[in-house]
Amino acid sequence: MKLATIQFYPALGDVKKNITMLKPLLDRAKEADLVVLPELADSGYNFENREQAFEFSEDPQNSIFVEFLTGYAAANNITVVTGFNERAGDDLFNSALVINKDGIAGKYRKIHLFWNEKDIFMPGDQKPEVYETAGVKFGLLICFDWIFPELWRFLALQGVDLICHPSNLVLPGKAQKAVPVQAMMNRIYVATANRIGTEGNLTFTGNSIIADPDGYVLASAAPRSEEILFAIVDTKKSRNKMATPRNHIFNDRRPEFYS
Repeated sequence: MKLATIQFYPALGDVKKNITMLKPLLDRAKEADLVVLPELADSGYNFENREQAFEFSEDPQNSIFVEFLTGYAAANNITVVTGFNERAGDDLFNSALVINKDGIAGKYRKIHLFWNEKDIFMPGDQKPEVYETAGVKFGLLICFDWIFPELWRFLALQGVDLICHPSNLVLPGKAQKAVPVQAMMNRIYVATANRIGTEGNLTFTGNSIIADPDGYVLASAAPRSEEILFAIVDTKKSRNKMATPRNHIFNDRRPEFYS
């Protein structure tokens, strides 16, 4: 399966502008089977308060952003993973959506909220699930989830080949060091789609990466430029869990000592 990530600079609170910016970037990435966009790609990130975040949010069932991506996926036979500022009644969630030609095929709500996100969003209320496209099983995590190894291992034990990781990273270099290690320890691919630019007092670090099951970085982006990364996901590699001829990374676990 061919995988792509898009690194760009979403406009705060302007979903129509973000659609306009994404269209030519998606055109450059549409040779991929699966395209990963950053966290909150529809709305931007650094809200003044919860009221502003709510104003900039959409219900995914009535969303011009989702409508655009669904139409694009249908026209180009691709699947898109995108961060999304999700309005659910009176609640807000920092979410990631799986969108294909039929619309929303999956959703994950960020479990581990970062810094001031705790003043804006509800924490995720469901375990991450497994999806499939082009023969590849994948799961979703969002940004600060990178620091919690339990969640990566949970998805790996469910049989994912790939974790899509929409992000708005602001701690320079930290997640970019951890993600290849998570890929190696779980013998999976990881696609971290970060954003660039500055909003208020936050500067986003770019450096999107795709890592493979050996922990090698297959593709990486610069810190401040719009970029598209490509990589091939080889399921023979992600489904081989042997660290040595006598060590299977899951079968050798002894959870009675650490569960």
